[in-house]
Amino acid sequence: MNADTEASAWMKSRSGIWGEWLAQSPSGARRLDVEAAQRYIERYRALARDLATARRLLPGSRATAALEALYVGAHASIDRSARNTASTLLRLLRDDIPAIVGSLRPTILWLALLLFASAGAGWWLISTYPDLITLVASDKMIDGVEHGRLWTESMLNVAPASIVSVRILSNNIVVSLFAFCAGIFFGLGAFYITAINGLMLGAMFAFTHQFGIDGELLKFVLAHGPVELSVMCIAGAAGTALGESLIRPSAPTRRESFQREASRVARVLLACALLLIGCGLIEGFISPSATLSLATRAIIGFGYWGLMLLFLSGRLFRRRSRPQLG
Repeated sequence: MNADTEASAWMKSRSGIWGEWLAQSPSGARRLDVEAAQRYIERYRALARDLATARRLLPGSRATAALEALYVGAHASIDRSARNTASTLLRLLRDDIPAIVGSLRPTILWLALLLFASAGAGWWLISTYPDLITLVASDKMIDGVEHGRLWTESMLNVAPASIVSVRILSNNIVVSLFAFCAGIFFGLGAFYITAINGLMLGAMFAFTHQFGIDGELLKFVLAHGPVELSVMCIAGAAGTALGESLIRPSAPTRRESFQREASRVARVLLACALLLIGCGLIEGFISPSATLSLATRAIIGFGYWGLMLLFLSGRLFRRRSRPQLG
């Protein structure tokens, strides 16, 4: 086969793909979802390889010039600055995050059940074998509880509430990220993080109950605990989705399946971070306060939890329908 025949056969085999490129306008590429955008990038790379082949087989031809113009347009549609940032963020908060959370809802509920079951197991374990508290609490914490003091009472004596809030926020974000990233171990890491946190929570309540200060611990955690524990379950569910993408890949390869799923569920971490900012502020300014009653803390805690549900369902940013005049 001579060079002209080879070039003609090659152009004939690739003409359909080039036609698809010509049919898609650059403005249409800006409205692609994540999976379609990834396919767009793959086709862009294939176009670059075609251009290199055209320059080798058909140097200086009109076909090569047309491919160069097509490549320049595709490159400009990919390598561009973000536009309509406000509308993109609104769509993310109103549509994308609620859709992802909705797809994770069964896993979130299972993790919540695991959390409460682990807390019950921790309560039973310490109630039955009190000496095992050394596995989940430090000597300083144990000594304080045995003398009728919670380890939380000295929080504001060490640093101002603003500094405490920042420390708590960073710690909560690290825990949530760890629950998410641990999903790479086929989802087992997320289950472990949830179970161990539930076990520690139940163990500490059982231990403080033995010395009559479990009510004080409840007062401390009630304002921030509902949302904080929910965020941990959400991050764990996102991590479990990563593990499922490796166990049951939805793409030709596990690597591609993992990349797609990570790109999809990682947006939930933005919602988790926003919710944890509120938890950090509550835990730093409200939870250590000695003047707030249990009822007030319950109103704050479950009120913030209800706000979280509105946020994750997208109703917080949904447009209000205008009444029609009949």
